[in-house]
Amino acid sequence: MSSHPVHGLPFLPGNTYRDPTKSAFHRSQTLTYRNGYSRPVLPTVGIGRDPITVNQLSQAELDELANKRPTLTYGQVKQAPPSTFIPSYVAFDKKVLKFEAYFKEAVPISQDEHYRVRRVSVYYYLEDDTISVVEPLVENSGIPQGTFIKRQRHPKNDNGDHYHWKDLNVGINITLYGRTFRIVSCDKFTQDFLESEGIELNLPEEIPPDPYTELRREPNRTYTTASDFDKLKQFLTMDRKVLRFFSIWDDTDNMFGETRPVVIHYYLMDDTVEVREVHERNDGRDPFPVLMKRQRLPKSVKDLKDTFPKCILEISDQEVTEWYSPQDFIVGQHVNILGRRFFLYDCDDYTRDFYKDNLGIQDMTPAEVKKPKEEEVKQDIPPYNGYGLLEDSLQNCLTLIPKPPKKDVIKMLENDHNVLRYAATLDSMNPEDKGRRFILSYYLSDDMISIFEPQIRNSGIIGGKFLEKSRVPKPGSSMDNPTYYSPAEFTIGAVVEVFRHRFIITDADQYVLNYIRAHKHQFPSDVLSSLEKHNKPQEKATELGRRTDVPEMMD
Repeated sequence: MSSHPVHGLPFLPGNTYRDPTKSAFHRSQTLTYRNGYSRPVLPTVGIGRDPITVNQLSQAELDELANKRPTLTYGQVKQAPPSTFIPSYVAFDKKVLKFEAYFKEAVPISQDEHYRVRRVSVYYYLEDDTISVVEPLVENSGIPQGTFIKRQRHPKNDNGDHYHWKDLNVGINITLYGRTFRIVSCDKFTQDFLESEGIELNLPEEIPPDPYTELRREPNRTYTTASDFDKLKQFLTMDRKVLRFFSIWDDTDNMFGETRPVVIHYYLMDDTVEVREVHERNDGRDPFPVLMKRQRLPKSVKDLKDTFPKCILEISDQEVTEWYSPQDFIVGQHVNILGRRFFLYDCDDYTRDFYKDNLGIQDMTPAEVKKPKEEEVKQDIPPYNGYGLLEDSLQNCLTLIPKPPKKDVIKMLENDHNVLRYAATLDSMNPEDKGRRFILSYYLSDDMISIFEPQIRNSGIIGGKFLEKSRVPKPGSSMDNPTYYSPAEFTIGAVVEVFRHRFIITDADQYVLNYIRAHKHQFPSDVLSSLEKHNKPQEKATELGRRTDVPEMMD
């Protein structure tokens, strides 16, 4: 709480009192910001917003009082530095004086040169009075170039004085570490800076030529070569310009020969020719499209003597009288390349424009080329050799790796475990075979037949499997296209020939009769009638009951 003296009494303890209702004791703000800069403000009220009754000083009077100190104790007070002072490292930051110079380097061990002229750039940094020397990179010079003298202060005399920008000028020599540099010019910023400081620049000079560089320069040509024979001009003007022809190589006259499409490239840069094959998918050829590598083709050769070494198989330029040129490749004509005749039937648009603009040939119409239709070779299946099943042997002719023959899966699923069983006897001239009885089973799932012979005691014949499960062809059918037995051929009294053995069907079980009745539309009427006449339920039950030595038929 603030204290207030009683009017008319001295400011002593006991003569003041505190205001118990006062709660604000903060001082007023004396600093403000405007446009991003801070500026002081004179207070208008006192602590706790109490009115200021004393006379206030202005800001200028406050600044003057701030600079005054008691002179009796500390002596004369120094004036504060002006606010506009800027240090040199700030004023000259990133300001560099650039001078172009050179120096001569002695070469004592070379016969081609006695000294070498090396060009450098001298950089003077105004912020700290340092100097660096950089040699610009010259391609293929063989000299390590770049920073020649790193940035540092350099002494200019024995007294230890350092180089200053006042000591630099155009057309003078400076010595740095025992090497003398001749300054020949400077850039525009350096010129303006030195002239603004009252330094008069000398006239710029030229860097003397290097003797060895002048020696390496080629002398000026005093003659001209005709453009028609200038290979360099042909290389420069015709580079990457290629004539492209589409042609056909007819090799049908040779054994196993055929018609092959090829592409002929004629390179205008060096008059070379290349022949490339056009491969098609699954054509059976190795992936090597280059039929003839790029080379110059001789059109006519001199009459070589018998003494010419034929074993080298090479002809030099002396033996060739004429080479192939673009005039020899015309669309619609044949061209002979190394003993092979190629028919040019078409070309690309650039080739067509080249002949029109340079050779005056307007007619470059493509020719129609019809590829002869290949005759389809009929693949005859070889005759059946009798080993294994016919379907298994046929797979050896269809694929390189035989696969199992395809089966009727739906038929197998519908007729699974459906077997027609018949009783049969063997029709044979041998008296030993009389009385032999067999059970013939027909499998509806895969149309196979198996034959089983029941064992009869003291008959002298070992019973068991007579025929494994297999398909039985009808007699008289061809071996390549056989016809197999079906349930429609199995009637009472019918003769079934199984691999040169004749069987006579004498009976069938009740399941056969029921199956044929349920599928009478799939069987002839005589099959059902023969079974109904023979298989009477009462008589069959009595007859089968008497047979104790024959296994019961399927119900």
